[in-house]
Amino acid sequence: MTHSIAIAGMGRMGGNMARRLLAKGIKPAVWNREADKLAPLEKAGAVTAATLTELVLKMKAPRLVWMMIPAGEATETLFLSLLSALEKGDMIVDGANGNWHDAVRRAKKSADNGIEFLDAGVSGGIWGLEKGYCIMTGGPEGAFAKAEPFLKALCQDGGYMRCGGPGAGHFTKMVHNGIEYAMMEAYGEGFELLKASPFGDMDMAAVSAMWNRGSVIRSWLLELAQNAFDKDPKLEKVQGVVPDSGEGRWTVEEAVRLGVPAPAITAALFKRFRSQMKDDFGDRLSAALRNEFGGHAVKKAGN
Repeated sequence: MTHSIAIAGMGRMGGNMARRLLAKGIKPAVWNREADKLAPLEKAGAVTAATLTELVLKMKAPRLVWMMIPAGEATETLFLSLLSALEKGDMIVDGANGNWHDAVRRAKKSADNGIEFLDAGVSGGIWGLEKGYCIMTGGPEGAFAKAEPFLKALCQDGGYMRCGGPGAGHFTKMVHNGIEYAMMEAYGEGFELLKASPFGDMDMAAVSAMWNRGSVIRSWLLELAQNAFDKDPKLEKVQGVVPDSGEGRWTVEEAVRLGVPAPAITAALFKRFRSQMKDDFGDRLSAALRNEFGGHAVKKAGN
C-alpha cells in the first residue's frame, strides 16, 4: 500500500521539497511551527495542518512524515511528538543534517514503537526545487522501497540511493559536507592567489566560466562562483565569515576515530573557525613574541 506523505518544517528546504512534490503530481500534507508559512503552500495545493495531531488526522494510513527542521533539540522534540502521534506501520524520515549516531538511536526507538524510520541526507540547497535533490538514505531495505516513489519525485535521475542500514544516510551526508568544505576552501585559495597576482584585474567570472568548460576542476560550485562574481565582481558586499554547521566537525572526528587521514577537510574546517574570529588572541601573542625576540614593530590595538 502506498504511503501518504507529509513534510514537517517549511523552511527553505522543506517548503521547496513540498513544492517539488506538488509539481510531480504528489499532494503532500505540510506542517510548520509558524503557521504563516503554510498559506503559500495551501495556495499551491498542499494540505495544511496547524498541529501535528491535525497533520496525522488529515493523512491516510500508512503515513510517511518527513522531518525537515534544524538538527538538534528541535528535531528531537518533533521526533518524540511524532512517535506519540503516529500509528504502527507509519514511517518517519529524518531529513535534518543530524549526527548519524542520533539516527541510529532514533531508528531503534522507532522500531520499538512499531514505526519505520529512515535517515535522509538531503543536498541541493535552494536549487533542488528546479533541478532536483540528491538524497542519501539509511535504514531497512523495506522502508527504503516504500519511500522510493517520493525519493524519485524529489531527486534528479539517479540522485538517490540506500547507503546502508540506520545512520548510513546521515554518515554519507556528513562526509559529503566535509568534502564540500575542502572544495570550497580550494576554490577560495585559488581565486585569492589569482587576485593577489600581477594579473589580479582579470575577470573572475570569466575565469570561472572558462574553467567550467572542459577543465578538470569544473563543478557546480564553480558555476555558483561565476554567479557570485557576476553579481559582485570584487565580492565587496560579502563578509568573509564562514560558519560551520557541524558536519565538518563530525567528519574530522570520525576521521580521527577511524584513523583515516583527512588533512584537506581538517584544514578547511579550521579555516572556517578562523574566519569567525576577530582580533584573535593567538595572533596578538604571535605579534608580541616577534616584538620581544626581534624588535619587530607591533600595530597597536585599534589602529
